[in-house]
Amino acid sequence: MSVTMLGALGTGAFGGMGRASELQQWDPDKPLRRLGRPLRVQPVLMYKLPTPRPQTSWKSWGGVQTENAVGEEAGRVTRELDQLQKRADFPLNILPLVRLNTEDAAGALGRMDHDLTLLYACTGGGNMLRACLSAKPDTIVFVRHRSGPVYYWYEALSTAYLKTGNGAANDTGSGSVHVDDVVVDDGDELLWRLRAVAAVHNTRGTRIVALGGAWGKYAPDAPEVAKRRFGIEIIDVGYEDFERRIWELRNNSAVLSDAERWTRRYLALPRTRLETDRRFVVNSFVLYLAFKELLEKHSATAFTVKSCMGTIIPMSETTACLTLELLNDEGLAAFCESDFVIIPAGLLLRHLSGKPVFLHNSTFPHKGMVTCAHCTCPRRLDGRKYEPARIVTHYESDYGAAPKVEMPIGKVLTFIDPQYSTARWVGFTGKVRANPAYEICRSQQDVEIEGHWRRLINEVRDSHWVAVYGNCLREAGYAARKFGIEFDGCDA
Repeated sequence: MSVTMLGALGTGAFGGMGRASELQQWDPDKPLRRLGRPLRVQPVLMYKLPTPRPQTSWKSWGGVQTENAVGEEAGRVTRELDQLQKRADFPLNILPLVRLNTEDAAGALGRMDHDLTLLYACTGGGNMLRACLSAKPDTIVFVRHRSGPVYYWYEALSTAYLKTGNGAANDTGSGSVHVDDVVVDDGDELLWRLRAVAAVHNTRGTRIVALGGAWGKYAPDAPEVAKRRFGIEIIDVGYEDFERRIWELRNNSAVLSDAERWTRRYLALPRTRLETDRRFVVNSFVLYLAFKELLEKHSATAFTVKSCMGTIIPMSETTACLTLELLNDEGLAAFCESDFVIIPAGLLLRHLSGKPVFLHNSTFPHKGMVTCAHCTCPRRLDGRKYEPARIVTHYESDYGAAPKVEMPIGKVLTFIDPQYSTARWVGFTGKVRANPAYEICRSQQDVEIEGHWRRLINEVRDSHWVAVYGNCLREAGYAARKFGIEFDGCDA
């Protein structure tokens, strides 16, 4: 559902006394919502045909030296991109191939309507290449070695044209495109880079409702950094009007009827056990409607709540834990604690993976192990099925409804651990080894750290981490650099 359609509902979505609108109907069988708009990719075949001259060197390296060869290569590129488009599991719009053989045409690329230039650097001079590389902020260069006629720029690409390094602080080189933006032959290498750039574009400009305001754990400047570095639009919503709206919803018989019906359906989900008062679950669905109304009012697809362990409880007579799970399992991005140290990383991983993410507390690494725990956690972590869950109380208050989600043993997770609001993130992967029941936040996993786990000891900062199913560490590092983030992959 588009942001425009969400916003069209405005503040009168419930009509005062009516039932929830179609957009606010909770339905666990709907496919996970796909967030963001498609990445618009403009493929460009750059070439320059040589003129034969007697008794001298008249052509460069490369297997495309005639008009016929250009036509054959254009057809090859188009066929490969058609297949790539079909394989993409993220929003992607590949535009028709443009053939380019002059510097003027290269300069005009910047005026075209696309997000990323996919440059097939076949032949042509350095000035033409530089014009193509500088046309848009995001460019990927594709060259051939074995996948077709060899390209001249397979030989000639160098740090004279390309940046090096890891993050804005230590980038070197004279170009505007990075060495990591070059792909040789491999369509899979191209696809994951496009996925990462799509995640960057959809993270930028995210509108997020911050109920109760925004802050950063041990980093007061985190909300401003999130706005400046990531282009995140934080919509600060106070509790005064929200408290009045919760009272209206909790005294609306139609809303209560919907909440009762959804509670029955939720508790009937396979592998769901209720171990708290049922009324807390009903109240969580009322809170769900209130949160959805805020999202629709502000045309936002992301949500966070501050003071969720105190302020929300007396208003809603439950906790926000289960409600945030419901939003995440629909495909929205929902976070507790309003911590803008971790929220940008969470948004990026959500767009990068296409799956809900788990924001959790960190613990001290030891013997290659770390425990991840929080009282809210998505259940639809693979984007499809609901993981087993016991519905219990929130730990610190021993009140309300919180999911204790069980992750499959052996499941690989990708983690991001930001260094407060500095321009540095640490990333690593791990495998779930247990779903224990310690006296800590309810959803909890003991995770075996993959890679150089001792390095994480130096990264202990009593902070929030974010995790997602699967190994997307390579994509996360590539995407983080687009934001000027130095990304330290601890398993590398």
